[in-house]
Amino acid sequence: MDLQQILDTTLPGLGYELVDFELTAQGTLRIFIDKEGGITVEDCATVSNHLSRVFMVEDVDYKNLEISSPGLDRPLKKASDFVRFTGSQAKIKTRLPVEGQKNFIGKIETFDETTQIITLSFDGKTAQIELSNVDKARIKPEFKF
Repeated sequence: MDLQQILDTTLPGLGYELVDFELTAQGTLRIFIDKEGGITVEDCATVSNHLSRVFMVEDVDYKNLEISSPGLDRPLKKASDFVRFTGSQAKIKTRLPVEGQKNFIGKIETFDETTQIITLSFDGKTAQIELSNVDKARIKPEFKF
């Protein structure tokens, strides 16, 4: 089993969503998890303890394991992320220009699951961005006072 597959099958059973993971050159395995209502330190400890045992059985090679919340500027990677965060502000960088630009900051108006197109509104305009053209996307935290 590859690491992606192990995480995709293990985390939902524990009640968590895999947001992202990375294995650094120094051997640190960072796993970013989320759940409705946010992540606590206890959640990170639970996942760390469980995955340590799973990785031992599956012979996953790493030196350090770090479990974390994705943070306020959570990355958006999957179609389900754009569905979940419709109505939120996002920063999106595209691989190829859309209407002459590659960097967008705006509100996710809709995500069409059939066509895989994100409709983003910004500066009184809208852009249609194909999910396959998204290089990086993150939630843009909004602070209300």
